[in-house]
Amino acid sequence: MQLVLAGDIGGTKTRLALVEVHGTRVSIRREYSYPSQAHAQFDALLGDFLKDTDTHIHAALGIAGPIKGRVVSTTNLPWYIDADVLQQRFEFLSCNLLNDLEATACGLPALGGDDLLTLQAGAADAVGNQAVIAAGTGLGEAGLYWDGLQHRPFATEGGHATFTASTQIEFDLFCHLQQQFSHVSWERVVSGMGIVSIYEFLCAYRNTQAQGDLPTQMRAGDAAAVIAKAAMLRSDALCIETMLCFVRLYGAEAGNVALKMMSRGGLYIGGGIAPKILPLLQDGEFLAALLNKGRMRHLLEAMPIKVILNDRAALYGPALYAAATAGN
Repeated sequence: MQLVLAGDIGGTKTRLALVEVHGTRVSIRREYSYPSQAHAQFDALLGDFLKDTDTHIHAALGIAGPIKGRVVSTTNLPWYIDADVLQQRFEFLSCNLLNDLEATACGLPALGGDDLLTLQAGAADAVGNQAVIAAGTGLGEAGLYWDGLQHRPFATEGGHATFTASTQIEFDLFCHLQQQFSHVSWERVVSGMGIVSIYEFLCAYRNTQAQGDLPTQMRAGDAAAVIAKAAMLRSDALCIETMLCFVRLYGAEAGNVALKMMSRGGLYIGGGIAPKILPLLQDGEFLAALLNKGRMRHLLEAMPIKVILNDRAALYGPALYAAATAGN
């Protein structure tokens, strides 16, 4: 058994945990979640979590942003994180930084059958590269290269690749967003902020306004969650249309990722949104958009497609990584 510090640092919340690692099995000893936007610096947040804790342990942090060497400027937060500074200040035995989706990919071996929901079984003999796509505050994507013996996760920033439309209404959505942003990425439509953007576009496109108490609810809390809930309850036609559009776009980009990674070994759908909208992912629109790749449809049909239900996968990955690299 090895005790390590694991972190999952995102634009909405930051989770830190002390984790016991036994091979690929993990057990969380202590965990705390912080609202990321409420803290100006990550160091202070980490110091609060570690007070009265023996910090002579190995640490690894999954962070939403491109890692450069041992530093990162977070994508949706004003934080600059330096692994060397953290290691020295807190006296860690080691400290490593991972891209957040790379971290999720590293955590896949710790997941059991109850942690996954199968959308498509794929071929019985499926083996090869794998991929992860995860919509939450932003859109993350990662690959797992199969070297013949094991999967080796690697980071990408594919969520920031240029969004492409497949229908007239999607093109109109693109034009609408292009008026606001100099570059329209997939993250602009397949994410929490994407749900809100699609809803606002449809309000203008349909020449209508939010009905009932929806505007009040959206102002008071997580607007994307309010829209998704109304769609799940089928209580608002515009919210239903918004989420159907979101699901189709999510599926389309998931298919893009699967092809680019040649993920014959499976595609995993992670992030905070997917487990909350499972019925919408299971009703056929998601897979239809994912598989709609012309001559490569047969290739995608052979890939296992699974939703990650356990939201701690992004914590498990850094924990396994910290333990595995402890002797290096």
